[in-house]
Amino acid sequence: MDIRCGTAGWTDKTLIACKRFYPRGCSSAEARLRHYASQFPLVEVDSSYYAMPSASNAQLWTERTPAGFTFNFKAFRLFTGHQTSPQALPPDIAMALPQGMTGPRKKNVYYRDMPGEIRDELWRRYLEALEPLRASGRLGAVLFQFAPWIMRAPDGLALVEECRARMVGYLIAAEFRNQSWFAEEHAAWTLAFLREHRIVHVIVDAPPDVTRRVHTVWEATHPELALVRLHGRNTQTWNATGAASAAERFDYDYNDAELTELAEPIRAIATRVGRTHVIFNNCFEDQGQRNARSLISILEAGAAPLLF
Repeated sequence: MDIRCGTAGWTDKTLIACKRFYPRGCSSAEARLRHYASQFPLVEVDSSYYAMPSASNAQLWTERTPAGFTFNFKAFRLFTGHQTSPQALPPDIAMALPQGMTGPRKKNVYYRDMPGEIRDELWRRYLEALEPLRASGRLGAVLFQFAPWIMRAPDGLALVEECRARMVGYLIAAEFRNQSWFAEEHAAWTLAFLREHRIVHVIVDAPPDVTRRVHTVWEATHPELALVRLHGRNTQTWNATGAASAAERFDYDYNDAELTELAEPIRAIATRVGRTHVIFNNCFEDQGQRNARSLISILEAGAAPLLF
């Protein structure tokens, strides 16, 4: 089985500030990535959700990681239906927005309102930014985490299908946040839809009693990859809004019993696909890194030899 564990990001402020993961003197961007890549074979790039990525950074990441290291990319928030500040757009794109889309009363823009030529240019630049990693064999899946209001309805389906069409030739994954996709009466249909469109279903672990999450469904929809994202189980902070950072929202430390429980379905799903990626998104301080190491130890102790 090919199971690879990693974390969502490697430069969170709380991770650096805690001074437990990076050794003394490991203070530059290059040193941190090189150290991370010496510890784990996989990472998820989350900065590409908040702002458009760049080919220059991707080239540097290629040069600073060993062959076989994998970057999963989180799709830019505009593409997944999230509200997006014009300040998150490239300056020339923001300047080109039609009059009426920006101004004191227009704090955010949405993909559905973008003119076609601007959509095309944003996608062109996004794919251009991925190219150095793709060319070097380091690009894994591109994760589309759709906004909680993207429902299993005609508009939502059209958005998913457009993302798939824009990403032909790439391995993409979908994480839904609206419960309509995996409500009991729709789960089989959604899984069939993902299989038909060759989209990886993201298996989520999250607080069981909150909104803005789908049910945890241990199914694979693409023969090449299963993707498991572990968000922690902090009910109190899950729906936090306003100034709450991602680290604060997903502040949760999995204990060994919980990780042992998760290891069983991870092993099972790994027998059905070419490779399995497990991403810890509990990114407060070094929780994700510690939990990833613990899970690797549990998986290694309880099964035939694995590839990490």
